Amino acid sequence: MILKMSGATQAQVPPTATVLEAVEAMSKGRTGASVIVEHGKLKGMFTERDLMLRVVLKGLDPAKTPVREVATTNLITAVRKTTAAQALRTMVEKHIRHLPILDDQGTLLGVLSVRKLLQARIEELTQQLDSLEAYMGVDGPGG
Repeated sequence: MILKMSGATQAQVPPTATVLEAVEAMSKGRTGASVIVEHGKLKGMFTERDLMLRVVLKGLDPAKTPVREVATTNLITAVRKTTAAQALRTMVEKHIRHLPILDDQGTLLGVLSVRKLLQARIEELTQQLDSLEAYMGVDGPGG
């Protein structure tokens, strides 16, 4: 299954945004990460972990700290043709919860969250189980 961007979560801010603005975008988007985008190009990602370790722990003022100064810039990304299974495997192996998806020109298409991928996989497995149970229930005694 090729990744569908409709299920991707995304909170975007420009590099000039403050940490507070990035957190507000994360809150509004109900996601744990905000992507930093300039002219459609991914410049970095600011996560809850970045907030905790690079802002709060260092006593920085979120309203005055530029998000570009505390964001992660060396990002692991995927492309549109990445399968959901490949994306999930990458996220588990690399210990990341958000995976930006880029097109062939490096333009950001969306951000997948491990939570959304796992929810989709659980739904898929539940449907398979329901189908199997229905099939087994149709076959009467002596099959």
